[in-house]
Amino acid sequence: MKEQNRRIILDAARRVFAELGYAATTVRDIIRATPLASGTFYNYFRSKEQIFEALRDETALKLRPLLHEARQKAQTAEAFLDATFSPCFAHVAANRAAAPIRRPQAVHVRVDTPEVLAGFEELHQDVDAAIARGLFPAVDAEYLTAAIVGIGFELAEVMQSRDGATPEETTRFATQMLLAGITGVARLREDSR
Repeated sequence: MKEQNRRIILDAARRVFAELGYAATTVRDIIRATPLASGTFYNYFRSKEQIFEALRDETALKLRPLLHEARQKAQTAEAFLDATFSPCFAHVAANRAAAPIRRPQAVHVRVDTPEVLAGFEELHQDVDAAIARGLFPAVDAEYLTAAIVGIGFELAEVMQSRDGATPEETTRFATQMLLAGITGVARLREDSR
């Protein structure tokens, strides 16, 4: 029963976020979309932010194995970056109406939940492995991981607010921008030796 109630709340929240948008949604809206009493709701979640974090963690749990497997199979730096960005941007496009961040008034939500942090750590390990396999030049793996994450989050935010933005064009832009940057960093390293 406990897991069923939690699932009812999460499913309702996903629908309400899609209908009203994250910023306009209230806890009361979510409660109304369930057959549960408000007291029951508060046994599971304290806020809409906490619900959103749970939904994001659920997504991370689903995407992480797919991302890891695709990055492991990548034979080029471009394929590695495409495999990282494409599923994420496709998810953003599919859930655009429920997006928490809308320009110009950004609504900041936590990205330090256990599942999201585990995804970042997995990306870092995959970047290390890709450097070892020769997909990327010997750049700082921690910086490259941070750049991938930062570019991904920022472009997802832009994509959410831009009519007509597609996951494909956003993936292409992110991948090409990083490839050019990595090449430039590697060239600078060589020149400084």
